[in-house]
Amino acid sequence: MADLELSSPAFDDGERIPAEYGYTEDNTSPPLEIRDVPPTAESLLLVVDDPDAREPAGKVWNHWLCWSIPPETESIPAGTTPEGATEGQNDYGETGWGGPNPPDREHTYRFLLYALDTDLTLGPDATKDDLYDAASGHMVGKAELTGTYPA
Repeated sequence: MADLELSSPAFDDGERIPAEYGYTEDNTSPPLEIRDVPPTAESLLLVVDDPDAREPAGKVWNHWLCWSIPPETESIPAGTTPEGATEGQNDYGETGWGGPNPPDREHTYRFLLYALDTDLTLGPDATKDDLYDAASGHMVGKAELTGTYPA
């Protein structure tokens, strides 16, 4: 599987996500930059989650599910959805981005980007498990960007 590159001009990998992107602040998605998409990619899948939420929430908390992102996408400006993409429901019960809001301590958030050799034709009611099931066997690239957010 090829290595994609995913970065953000708002924060460096492993560093603090600025407060404005938090759920109780402006609640807008941070800007993202994408490089090195494999030529075999037909679409991109983006999952943003919080594995540190297992203890307080009882599960990995989903903050953004976005798929059918065109493979030629090089950037996703702050607070936007890529043209042509589908957004699913986050664990706040809302469609689109739901920013960090850790209830207990600083959490680490994962921005997981996958290049797929197919386009997922799932509706906006698809869950993360649905997305991963449909993407199974179709991943041709992966990138991960992490950021922390204080409690």
